Amino acid sequence: MESLGQEPASLGRLVDRMSEKWASAPHLLAIFQNAIRNTWGTTLKRMEDGTTFVITGDIPAMWLRDSAAQVRPFLVLSAEDTEVADLIEGLVVRQLRSIVLDPYANAFNEEANGHGHQNDETEMSPWIWERKYEIDSLCYPLQLSYLLWKNTGRTSQFGADFKAAAETILDLWTTEQRHETASNYRFQRKECVPTDTLIREGKGAETAYTGMTWSGFRPSDDACDYGYLIPSNMFAVVVLGYLQEIADEVLQDEELRKRASRLAAEIEGGIQQYGTVEHPEYGRIYAYETDGLGHYNLMDDANVPSLLSIPYLGYRGADDAVYQNTRRFILSASNPYYYEGSAAAGIGSPHTPKGSIWHIALAMQGLTDDRPEEKQRLLNVMSETEAGTGLMHESFNANEPSDFTRPWFSWANMMFCELLMDYCGIRVKR
Repeated sequence: MESLGQEPASLGRLVDRMSEKWASAPHLLAIFQNAIRNTWGTTLKRMEDGTTFVITGDIPAMWLRDSAAQVRPFLVLSAEDTEVADLIEGLVVRQLRSIVLDPYANAFNEEANGHGHQNDETEMSPWIWERKYEIDSLCYPLQLSYLLWKNTGRTSQFGADFKAAAETILDLWTTEQRHETASNYRFQRKECVPTDTLIREGKGAETAYTGMTWSGFRPSDDACDYGYLIPSNMFAVVVLGYLQEIADEVLQDEELRKRASRLAAEIEGGIQQYGTVEHPEYGRIYAYETDGLGHYNLMDDANVPSLLSIPYLGYRGADDAVYQNTRRFILSASNPYYYEGSAAAGIGSPHTPKGSIWHIALAMQGLTDDRPEEKQRLLNVMSETEAGTGLMHESFNANEPSDFTRPWFSWANMMFCELLMDYCGIRVKR
């Protein structure tokens, strides 16, 4: 493993550019500088095999989801900086190899050291930190490989590792369309909170076929109440569209394109048939989860993919009528995880204490709102709730920001950076 050493010149230029734009808001600029340099200097590791390992922050493991989100703002540097592009490609390759190793795992170790939750009742290995199956764990690497292409023009990430991972993902998502009858995946954790394990001896709540693909856990790493997690299925539709484009324009693989197209159509059909409900106050809205048996979970969670993030994911535009109805619902007291306090109001998660708001959700609220004044308001809320640390956190008490969880959480730091850049018109191409 190699240290990254000095930060790239392109990062310094970005910091200088932001310094010019935000000279009148030193509190925002200071967090940006702290956050982006913290991620570059403390979480990214170049491995001897040329791949890149990315820790989440205060947990020494690599989550497929978090690692992709952590480097996303660096994509704006990758077009002009080969070092940055190489680093991101190294991460993509490591993610793809991890998927082939075990597509049901959500977090991986730096080496086969047996760290993490080795006592979980599932098919663990020394390479795996945790094996909670989450749809988004497979979406994010496909998205990152696609965005690297769109922002740099490079296609070297679409080699044998990509093809093997893509086929593995298609196989798994197809299997998990029929979780009840076709899947061997089981997960149980003993002596834990109920959200850390699956019911029915590790199989999860019962589901019926819908066309959607099943998920054991949410992007919060909490167990799903009902197995069809709507925002994650939306993300799957989006990245299957990316896979079709890659298969057509880069790989010239017609069979892969057809498989991705067919599966995307089936999942999309399931979302449209089973994924919405008529709400008496808000009209037709997207549910967070369903089971195909008539049960629905009406809520949103701070972690991405979320219902709030639908335009950010590229599933629907921000002006979509059902999204707008859903947005009004989830940014209100009707959402059981929307909290209002003296310091802030925003979306939290059952993953953290009641009344705690997530910085990730505040950033996403700004990234999915076209109004510059609303983006700046949310940036100010984020900067006013960092509790004197100069960095973002996982969550904070809506009434007392000094009461927070996870002092070192790189995903939240980079979401702040992305929103500040977005306000300035500096955006990742997609």
